[in-house]
Amino acid sequence: MTRGNLLEPPETMLPEDSDAQAELDRGDDPADVAARHPTFSAAWARLAELALESESPVAAYAYARTGYHRGLDALRKAGWKGFGPVPWHHRPNQGVLRSVAMLAKAARDIGEDEEYQRCSQLLADSDPASLEANGL
Repeated sequence: MTRGNLLEPPETMLPEDSDAQAELDRGDDPADVAARHPTFSAAWARLAELALESESPVAAYAYARTGYHRGLDALRKAGWKGFGPVPWHHRPNQGVLRSVAMLAKAARDIGEDEEYQRCSQLLADSDPASLEANGL
């Protein structure tokens, strides 16, 4: 599905990691999930969220950066060329999008305004719905 531009690349839809997602869904410690499934961005995003909740923005930044890089690797493997839609509604995409959002928030908290802007723009370009869904 395109968003009105026929020249826009197709949406990138990451494959599901049902084992890792099931572990998070049942309440496993996200650190354990990340250790068992280090390429699963949603575990890193959750760790970043927890660190932000406990007012540890440097730890959040590190967790989010890991999820961001793992997510970019997964997106590229799925055919993403560094631009184009990455729909929020597709649950497997949410881990990387949440990681980008947590990286933006942690960057803002430590005064790294350029990184905050860059991450916010990446979310807007990927799917504007991801901004609202992540409180940005």
